[in-house]
Amino acid sequence: MNNSQRAGRLGVGIIGAGKVGPVLGAALAGAGHAIVGISALSPESRDRAEVMLPGAPILDVPTVVERSELVILAVPDSELADLVAGLAATGAWQPGQLVMHTAPGVGISVLTPALQAGAIPLAVHPALAFTGTSVDLIRLREAFCAVTAPAPVLPIGQALVVEMGAEPVVVAEADRAAYAEAIATATSFSTAIVSQAMRLLDDIGVDSAGAVLAPLVRSAVENALAHPTDDREIHP
Repeated sequence: MNNSQRAGRLGVGIIGAGKVGPVLGAALAGAGHAIVGISALSPESRDRAEVMLPGAPILDVPTVVERSELVILAVPDSELADLVAGLAATGAWQPGQLVMHTAPGVGISVLTPALQAGAIPLAVHPALAFTGTSVDLIRLREAFCAVTAPAPVLPIGQALVVEMGAEPVVVAEADRAAYAEAIATATSFSTAIVSQAMRLLDDIGVDSAGAVLAPLVRSAVENALAHPTDDREIHP
């Protein structure tokens, strides 16, 4: 695959039909790339794939890899290393093929078996709490994606992020663990605190607790992001 092919329309294959893979596939399809296949095992994942990527073939993993110029590995972090190594052991990876995983905590080192087969490794994590629905396509336009890649191909990863509608931010290989910790902290803390606040309002009979809290949560988060050490607006 030459540079002119990469700059144009790619055949994109997605391994994993959880909340992330189909959304990224739909975003790339919207940018003009072709979805050549997606792997989906459970009835729920197959339904999600059919809704987000109508008409895309649902295939087994080796066939997805065989047909793709860009392979998106959107699988749980715990499964990623074994998946990459297993495909390498069967000779599935192709020279010049782009291989992109979406795990936050690891960079391109986990893709070493694919790299050794001549594939081009990319680690791209969207900093977004996915729902697995078309809502994510709108939210992706305001999101950032951590990109880790070898210097010569870093622009490819950045370009793919821009095509998905997001903003790329480069994260070094050595910093991926710290990045993942920041993402996990923000996600788990936000979810736990908002859920607790909603329960408290429900307990005292406040209707539409989510609607009541939404402006407060948004403004508090915006204030915290603008002034990380200043909490006077919510604690006078």
